[in-house]
Amino acid sequence: MDRIVEIDKISFENEYETSLRPTTWDDYIGQDKIKRNLKVFIEASRKREECLDHALFFGPPGLGKTTLAYIISNEMNANIKMTAAPMIEKSGDLAAILTNLEEGDILFIDEIHRLSPAIEEILYPAMEDFRLDIIIGSGPAAQTIKIDLPRFTLIGATTRAGMISSPLRDRFGMHFRLQFYDKKDLAQIIIKASHKLKKICLDDGAVEIARRSRGTPRIALRLLKRVRDFADVKDEDEITKDRCDFALEELGVNDLGFDELDIKYLELLLDSKGRALGLNTIAAALSEDEGTIEDVIEPYLLANGYIQRTARGRIATRKCYELFKLTPIEIGGLFDNGENI
Repeated sequence: MDRIVEIDKISFENEYETSLRPTTWDDYIGQDKIKRNLKVFIEASRKREECLDHALFFGPPGLGKTTLAYIISNEMNANIKMTAAPMIEKSGDLAAILTNLEEGDILFIDEIHRLSPAIEEILYPAMEDFRLDIIIGSGPAAQTIKIDLPRFTLIGATTRAGMISSPLRDRFGMHFRLQFYDKKDLAQIIIKASHKLKKICLDDGAVEIARRSRGTPRIALRLLKRVRDFADVKDEDEITKDRCDFALEELGVNDLGFDELDIKYLELLLDSKGRALGLNTIAAALSEDEGTIEDVIEPYLLANGYIQRTARGRIATRKCYELFKLTPIEIGGLFDNGENI
């Protein structure tokens, strides 16, 4: 079952994903430091009439990595070709993509940490020397053919920067980490999107949705569309705070942006009575795979201080105990958040 606060894309989102995606810097809200730096690098590249250096975007899903790639292509007046690392299974797949690029094109590879080592080896000379080395045949008859490639910009995106090999990471000239959004920026995103959806969201309603969006624009837009459904059924011309409160409660999203799965996760840690739980134990108890726990549930809880990862496993912090109005448990000379007593 799909969660309404799921960060990964859901199939029914794709139609609106394009229409609500900003295409210029003026429309793109948040990530101000990254925007400032990218503007400088893009302007410098345009003055030199060169391709932009390769760029790596990393951070939790739903924060705008793909959107930034589209904006860069617009600013550079370049074509952009999109793919995902799991789709590149053989060296021939990557060779086909690279040989179809034109001068100045941008190649965007999503979830780039999932490239196989063999594919990465082909990518290294392509990124550094704009050359493709292809081995034809096998054994003593094998031959290496070198193909010159047009100069292009590779933009990689990943939710797990730690899983990218050092040689690949070092070949990116620019590294940008996207941060969770604050409520003010999310509210602006929601208001702008509501105009595109032709159902105006009032300021206090936008703030309410932003509070429950886990600092993630993708979730904010998804909640906005579901709240709009409730408003349409009631024949309301605008989205009010009262309608947002009612709709979000019906959707099972509380005022902290937690849904049932988040609450179960935190209750599991609290029920352990201060004992750290391993990832596999948590995944089994919640009937979820470990990747979902690490990439979808934990980032927001970690960023907001509700849980802590230790060498022994996951533990609840003081803030988590206070949320459930419980007394923190002392663990062998340490409190649950790892602070000395």
